[in-house]
Amino acid sequence: MITCLEKRWQGPAGCAEVLRLALPLIISTGAFTVQMFVDRVFLMWYSSDAMSAALQAGTTAFAFISFFFGTVIYVNTFVAQYTGARNPKRVGPAVWQGIYFSLASGVILLVFLPLAKPIFDWIGHDSAVRRFEIIYFRIMCISAAPMLTASAVSGFFTGQGKTLTVMYVRLASTSLNIILDYCLIFGHLGFPALGVAGAAWATVFSSVFAAALFLILFMSRRNRVEFASISGYRPDFDLFRRLMRYGLPNGIQFLLDTMAFTLFITFVGRIDKISLGATAMAFQISYIAFMPMIGLGVAVTTLVGQALGNNSSSLAQRSTWSACFLGFSYMILLSLGFWFLPHLFMAPFSFHAAPQEFALISPNVKYLLRFVAVYCIFDTGNILFSAALKGAGDTRFVMAMSVVMHWTLLLVPSYLAYKFQWGLYTFWAFFTAFVCILSIAFLLRFLQGKWKNMRVIETFPSTVPPSITVDMDVTL
Repeated sequence: MITCLEKRWQGPAGCAEVLRLALPLIISTGAFTVQMFVDRVFLMWYSSDAMSAALQAGTTAFAFISFFFGTVIYVNTFVAQYTGARNPKRVGPAVWQGIYFSLASGVILLVFLPLAKPIFDWIGHDSAVRRFEIIYFRIMCISAAPMLTASAVSGFFTGQGKTLTVMYVRLASTSLNIILDYCLIFGHLGFPALGVAGAAWATVFSSVFAAALFLILFMSRRNRVEFASISGYRPDFDLFRRLMRYGLPNGIQFLLDTMAFTLFITFVGRIDKISLGATAMAFQISYIAFMPMIGLGVAVTTLVGQALGNNSSSLAQRSTWSACFLGFSYMILLSLGFWFLPHLFMAPFSFHAAPQEFALISPNVKYLLRFVAVYCIFDTGNILFSAALKGAGDTRFVMAMSVVMHWTLLLVPSYLAYKFQWGLYTFWAFFTAFVCILSIAFLLRFLQGKWKNMRVIETFPSTVPPSITVDMDVTL
């Protein structure tokens, strides 16, 4: 037993190597989880309607942003495969194609500003919640350009394995966001009390800050020389076309998945305000489990991309299984906490919240966390196996499978649950079943092995031994 654990932990693409790369990314996504958690807790203290509105409006805004976001984050795979192929001069141009796409996308998304009221009138939540939703949604649309730009440039660092840089920037922007939340929601330190609008503006300002930091670091002297981070600014239509070829399916998946999830929240919200508030709190708590797995998934995509760029599918496969060992170990422990200690996770929401509102919501949250405890274990496989497939370029399968299952196994049953008034727990049972089945589908695709022969970059002759070299930076 001990010998097996040692073998799993040590060596190329073992747990130790995966964890060295993934830990800064886990901290980065963990920082975002803290940011969202604090944001929602502050809004709960301000008003439970504001917290519920932020979930719906934030999810709706991301439904529109998600297509562009899913496309631009695929810069990471291009950087990883160019790094594995030892062709650094193609890294800078790949990032610039993502920057151009991000800026154009931010302009396009401003079109949705005047559509906020009709969108949320159609969603049809309580009028008090709806007023907050419209405010939050409009401001979040403004955050799209800096958020997408930060995501594109962060791919320059994650694709090379320079995850500490990403961690530092994300921690700095998260700290700024939390400070601005405190100031702008409640009106502290001389700032105006803006409520739900303050939470949204805090996100805008922190996104601009993150994008600016990433760009400054990207254009440093070393990166200008080694990776053509400035000289590679010219539009490269062949490279852009390939980014679109592999990135667009990823973007379409993000869009349709988020739309399905948004409609799921919409149907739940039409039950009553208590069901929406309980769902908002339960999902927010689940981010404690979900977001670190996103960081681990980015690490898997990077390691698989680097290994395949260097024509070593065996190391790509071992990286994925090592990440699974780490991810499932973490998630099982956390799921036990959700099941047996729900009040521990609910406690932060109770501070300064209106006692009557919290008393109405909390009993439902306690039972919803049992659903979370079950589906989070399967969601680990969902994230990690799909991340491995994306690292190879198998984005069309991931898109097709995810979209079909979101719309058939989640959205249709949710509509029926709403139509026939089957109750809140039936909604969550369908959601849990959907996550479990999708995870199994990605596992089977991974085991099939077709991804091992896929590439997103030009073919280069291998000039180094088939191993992953991760450039772990220790300074900015």
